[in-house]
Amino acid sequence: MPVSLDHLNIPSKDRVAAARLLAELLGVPWAAQGAIGAYSPVYVNAGLTLDFAQCDGPVPQQHYCFRVDQEAFDQTVQRLRAAGVVFRGQALGPDDCMVASAYGGHRIYWNEPDGHIWELLTVSYKRLTSDRGNSGP
Repeated sequence: MPVSLDHLNIPSKDRVAAARLLAELLGVPWAAQGAIGAYSPVYVNAGLTLDFAQCDGPVPQQHYCFRVDQEAFDQTVQRLRAAGVVFRGQALGPDDCMVASAYGGHRIYWNEPDGHIWELLTVSYKRLTSDRGNSGP
């Protein structure tokens, strides 16, 4: 069996609100309370769950990136706009609600209330073959 990521714990000041927001924006299921532990799970796909955990101290800023097809990308952008969530085309750029074209696809970034940076893209720049012969699996 190949290695696959099963779940991640994501610290949050309000685990239920953070899980609900991300699930609604991505159009995926979630639960206020998971079956095990004090988590609010977001079921990203059949193999990956994001477990939002309550964090009483400072929340360390994390970056999470999701790769989707163009249809899911367009739907997520529509949901972001409908929810009034600002986004940007560049990781460190202004919140201009612009979609960037990159590597033959599209990408956006947005911050959630705890400060985490979410990225959505249609083509993974981490998996491109370079001129030096390096390539991802």
